Amino acid sequence: MGTTALLASLALTGCTADTDAAHRATPAVKAAATAAGGQLTYAQDLRISDAEQHLITNCMRKQGFRFWEGKSLSLEESRPVGYVQDDVDWARSHGYGSRIMAKEDRARLDNPNIAYRKSLSRSRQMAYDIAMDGGRDAVELKSRTPTGGTVTKRSGGCSGRAEKALYGDPAAWFRSDTTVSNLRALYVGKLLRDKELKSAVAAWSRCMSKAGHPFPDPDAARQSTRKHSAEQTPAEEARTFANETRIAVADATCARSVSLRSIGERREAHYISGLAEKYGSALDAHRRMQRGALVRAERIVPART
Repeated sequence: MGTTALLASLALTGCTADTDAAHRATPAVKAAATAAGGQLTYAQDLRISDAEQHLITNCMRKQGFRFWEGKSLSLEESRPVGYVQDDVDWARSHGYGSRIMAKEDRARLDNPNIAYRKSLSRSRQMAYDIAMDGGRDAVELKSRTPTGGTVTKRSGGCSGRAEKALYGDPAAWFRSDTTVSNLRALYVGKLLRDKELKSAVAAWSRCMSKAGHPFPDPDAARQSTRKHSAEQTPAEEARTFANETRIAVADATCARSVSLRSIGERREAHYISGLAEKYGSALDAHRRMQRGALVRAERIVPART
């Protein structure tokens, strides 16, 4: 598998081990695994998730339970925000996405499925859990990560049936997804030390300083907008968001001016290409199953708008 097929985009992933800048983002290599035949867009990836929710909803209702599909965000709001954000118009409207994240948090807190389950009797809660994922008797899937860890999950009930309907083999999908989702740890350290990328980030930093925002890298710029009280008045939130937007627009403008995205993608592809020999089969399987899932999802749900 060549570099093109493995290409990952810094627009879809944070570049530091502890950054939370990649909220909503499909992990870099996970997205890259679909590149042969055309990399899945975030909209296509979202459509698969929506189809899975729809399948679970129908299945749970057939089991005698209510279930609500989670679609709190529009397509534009679901756009991944990562280490390199060079969409100036999006930044002008959404900053770094703080209001979108707050909207997601509210949706999680107000999740009707959680409230519904709590309203059930203990015996019905147990039946609900069995219907959802097979309960304690469900098959437990295990998979080793490239870094040596082990990931486990239950596979059964409506969630297992939904995965089977989309991916064909839930166990094979879990293995490939676990591998592909955890590949970045194998190269991110080298990428952060890459001379060409560091040079591009330095050029970005000089551009930002000239714009009145002295930050060493995009992650520092983003993190600076989060240094405020968790509880803000509406007026305080408006001022905070205005500041976030100013920095995000400057960030995106400077990223474009120094071609940070293209340089980052090219250098990331260089390091990812070294993983193809060992992990090519997992990447191939992941790409094949995700492509198949997209075809099936397109028959189940419309594209999100």
